[in-house]
Amino acid sequence: MNGESVGIEELAKNARVAARAAQGLSTDEKNAALQCVHDALLESKDEILKANQIDREQTRIAVENGTQSATLYKRLDLGGPKFDACLSGVLSVQSLEDPVGKVSMARELDQGLELYRVSCPIGVICIIFEARPEAAVQIASLAIKSANAVILKGGKEAEHSNQALVSAIRKGLKAAAMPIDMVQLVSTRGEIAQLLKLDKYIDLVIPRGSNALVRYITDNTRIPVLGHADGICSVYVDKAADITKATKIVVDSKAQYPAVCNAAETLLVHAEAAQTMLRTLGSALCNAGVTLHVDEKSGKILEGLDKIVPAEESDFVTEFLGLEM
Repeated sequence: MNGESVGIEELAKNARVAARAAQGLSTDEKNAALQCVHDALLESKDEILKANQIDREQTRIAVENGTQSATLYKRLDLGGPKFDACLSGVLSVQSLEDPVGKVSMARELDQGLELYRVSCPIGVICIIFEARPEAAVQIASLAIKSANAVILKGGKEAEHSNQALVSAIRKGLKAAAMPIDMVQLVSTRGEIAQLLKLDKYIDLVIPRGSNALVRYITDNTRIPVLGHADGICSVYVDKAADITKATKIVVDSKAQYPAVCNAAETLLVHAEAAQTMLRTLGSALCNAGVTLHVDEKSGKILEGLDKIVPAEESDFVTEFLGLEM
């Protein structure tokens, strides 16, 4: 969990205490904590990448054995530019406007009686995510900025990476004299089953992953759940679009990082622009290594290009998470 022997209910209680303490933090204190988290992650880079290599090697063997997908293996990688992006992401959150204490509505109900809607922390959030270890850093950074405590549960494939990352984050919080239990980690599904029963300590559960995961969480807790549907992201190109700009956007949305859930899976082009734009867009995608599943009309326009296959009905509701569209 956090490198300490703490029972699940005690862990949730600690999160509640940390969340209450966090509510009184100033913007400067939260930003200072994020700077310390950034520095601790940088100082722990070697340990984090060693832990990540253990996860990647175990998953590589699973891929070779046919028990895991190559897409999952790609999503585990924390090395090179991804680690740098992870660090810069912390500083990006630091630079954001403080979301706490913002008045979004003010109304005079009667003489001397005024109603205000003011943003405030949620409290304790349990977030369950799959595969991508950098998500732990992103989530923790947002939790600190918004003065919430977070209990994290990552995918078992990234267990060592998540432990190293959360350990560094907690070191950063300690260096900033912040409540270190603002960020905690659990490792097993059994621990999640216990947490889902602790509605007196946990205010919100956010599952980030498959529909099956979201359904499991929703069906097994009385805590409010913020879920989602499949990550079928679409890009639409209008007839008035600048084709040069549109081509760059379309290729980037698919090919820059195809393994993430917000990569584009469907391309829609205005019917009046299909003859003039679709060929250019299709060529650029094929050149980027993307296989295109095309309907009959698109197939005629794109005829002769490599990596063109007839689309099946199921393709339009498939999250490919690879170089397919």
